[in-house]
Amino acid sequence: MSSKTVFVTIAGRPNAGKSSLLNALIGEKIAMVSDKPQTTRTKITGVLTKGELQYVFIDTPGIQKPRNKLGEHMNRSIRDSMSGIDAAIFVSDVTRKTSEDELKLLQSFMTAKTPVILALNKIDLVENKENIAVKIAEFSSRFDFASVIPISVLENDGTDIVLEEAGKFAVEGPHYYPDDKFTDQPEQVLAAEMVREKILQLMHDEIPHGIAVTVEKMSERVTSSGEDILDIDAVVFCEKESHKGMIIGKKGSMLKEIGRLAREDLESFFRIKVNLKLWIKVKEDWRNREFFIKDFGLSNNSSDK
Repeated sequence: MSSKTVFVTIAGRPNAGKSSLLNALIGEKIAMVSDKPQTTRTKITGVLTKGELQYVFIDTPGIQKPRNKLGEHMNRSIRDSMSGIDAAIFVSDVTRKTSEDELKLLQSFMTAKTPVILALNKIDLVENKENIAVKIAEFSSRFDFASVIPISVLENDGTDIVLEEAGKFAVEGPHYYPDDKFTDQPEQVLAAEMVREKILQLMHDEIPHGIAVTVEKMSERVTSSGEDILDIDAVVFCEKESHKGMIIGKKGSMLKEIGRLAREDLESFFRIKVNLKLWIKVKEDWRNREFFIKDFGLSNNSSDK
């Protein structure tokens, strides 16, 4: 039996549930999740191999009106993810009014003749289920979808159908990733994102959007008692000196909580005890400075060629 591969972009507006859907489809937490916009800043590739069929999912930042150079890079990554794919999963929050940005992005897929699977997420939050039918009719009157699937990523309802529908667009060809691989993200990037996720979850207002995290050191060692330890040194960058104090918190309380929660996720993911050390540095207005955007791994590579 010949091998098959399907490349699928996951797109939609911020907070629609794109990253949560990617994690559910892959069965691993490779994309960070929070209730704040711009949680996903770059393209994230998730890989799932089931027998002869390999799924390659590309999670994208939410469509937005850019307010800085980082936002421009994020929008470019969305456009780049639309080329060379076999299908797209468009995730829409069924509880929110359809936006013009959503319609424009859908039209772009249609113009490119890309098959689109519409995943209407958060149906668990809809009390009157007739409203779901209204939403389906609204979208279907404008666009010709390959399929329309009401889902709840939170309750893992309908995600198996999304996977099945995506598999229908697979084409014969080699697997582009090892069968046991589930992402193209380096371990250092995954670790940095786990730290950033906790900052997004714990902090409010504008501070989380001005945060970047890099892992400076990541190495394993064995203690004198024979215990395996993963040492991780990470730097949290913020845009203002006042933000630095808030991230540290009174007597270091906020930073300790960030470290505690991040360590729990890191130990669960890497299946090893983690020694996590965090430092805070200030880089004024880094989101508008190309050098730092590239240095933090957030640039759109194709736009820099």
